[in-house]
Amino acid sequence: MVGYSVAQFILEDLILPIRKRVLSKAVVRQPLHELIQVAEAVAVEKNLDVEDVFSAMESAVKKIAETKYGAEHDIRASINRESGEISVYKVLTVVETVENELTEISLEKAKEIQPDAELGSEIFETLPPVDFGRTAACEAREIIMYKIKRIEREHQYAEFIGRKGEIVSGIVKQVDQNHTIIDIGRTEGILRKENSIPRQILRVGDRVKALLLDIRPDADGPMLILSRTNSRFITKLFEQEMTEVYDGIIKVVAVARDPGSRAKVAVYAPDQRVDAVGACVGVRGSRVQAVSSELCGEKIDVVLWSQDPATYVINAFAIQEIKRVVIDEEAGRINVVVDDNFLSQAIGRRGQNVRLVSMLTKWRISVLSEAADSEKRLAENSSYANTLMKTLEIDEMMAQLLIAEGFFTIDDVAQAELEDFVSIGGLDDKTALELKQKAERIVTEQEEYFFKMCKELGVNEDILTLDGLDITMLTKLIESGVRTLCDIADLSDDEMVEIVGEELLSKVDAGSIVMESRKSWFVADNANHS
Repeated sequence: MVGYSVAQFILEDLILPIRKRVLSKAVVRQPLHELIQVAEAVAVEKNLDVEDVFSAMESAVKKIAETKYGAEHDIRASINRESGEISVYKVLTVVETVENELTEISLEKAKEIQPDAELGSEIFETLPPVDFGRTAACEAREIIMYKIKRIEREHQYAEFIGRKGEIVSGIVKQVDQNHTIIDIGRTEGILRKENSIPRQILRVGDRVKALLLDIRPDADGPMLILSRTNSRFITKLFEQEMTEVYDGIIKVVAVARDPGSRAKVAVYAPDQRVDAVGACVGVRGSRVQAVSSELCGEKIDVVLWSQDPATYVINAFAIQEIKRVVIDEEAGRINVVVDDNFLSQAIGRRGQNVRLVSMLTKWRISVLSEAADSEKRLAENSSYANTLMKTLEIDEMMAQLLIAEGFFTIDDVAQAELEDFVSIGGLDDKTALELKQKAERIVTEQEEYFFKMCKELGVNEDILTLDGLDITMLTKLIESGVRTLCDIADLSDDEMVEIVGEELLSKVDAGSIVMESRKSWFVADNANHS
């Protein structure tokens, strides 16, 4: 049995503050059973199982004993849960042939100690008490504190892992330049600068809510990663403030945020009789204002979600002066035409409004005034007309008639059915057939020339499948020296447009194509690392 020094060091060096609060006794030489009271006090203070505390104490005693008797021995320590008696043992395993005398014992010798011993059983040899000096006491204290801290974190992880993605509430404990520490009950969370609302000043003692973004049990310091800028934070705040959202009567479909400034929230009610927007806004905006106040005054637009992209975009802009919405599903883009006098309102300050609409709807949005849209359409039609006139050898009037009916390119004419030409005035069946056959021949010749050129120049097949480029565009790129995805990735948006031509490719589309091609860099980089 180990003497009073073990209990003394645990009482004086580790648990003194807890002992004073819980046991309310002076620290003097106490009966050994007080060790049990200390373990129970620690368990209550740290919200742990008392068995975990005993286990940590036993680990500390075992470590000090190994230092004295040698770590090569199989040494174990135990604390009697009723008397508080601490015992240290050297354990020997009974084997047929002894190879390591420090940890093994023959069956013959084992039977001398323990008559019922058999192969594979363990013989416990009691060791003399360990005398804890100040150095050993400090080392044991560190072991116990480390073990208890690790157990605490395991319990905290188990408590919070099921709450990931939920809102937690706490009190600001520490404010630093790059992060804020928030006290959440028995643990702490860290709110980093990038996850904090810009321009919001938090002070020690403030109560705040945040989204539990992630849990990292191996992180140095707080393991709860918090966020007040994540879009899901607004969704959860809506659930707290609006019972209809919490109950699923109203669904939050999407959220787009410029944290601390403005947000757009798309809501939808499966039951058409429910006014989803009105219920979320509340009487005189009381409900949405409660959420806004929690977000440091962030302005929130609640809009009605729609399955129809055009309607959804119009709702998201939240202005009445939208004249026309043109959807390009292939390019994933929507062009919105607004009244000339409301162009700046639709775009928003520094493009904020159109950017949030794009984030909310997952469409690339372009906003044009009526005048600019008219000029753009005239320029596009003129370009289409010139191409048709030159390629099909027709006059301007016929080209404009084809464009008016939706035939903008040679491909459109080649792929059309003869009955599609019926509505074009001044075009009989014979002329329509001639136009179609001529267009088909030209398309075939272009494809043959294109694939022959690709083969001769050794063009990489990857660029042929790149979205957003047709044969005409690819031909111009290849003729200018582009052979691979990396060649396209090296181009700037302006260089791409200059090669292909403004009439065929906008700067926005050029940028998207270049960015898509640059994914090959990351693939190649990952392959090199692996």
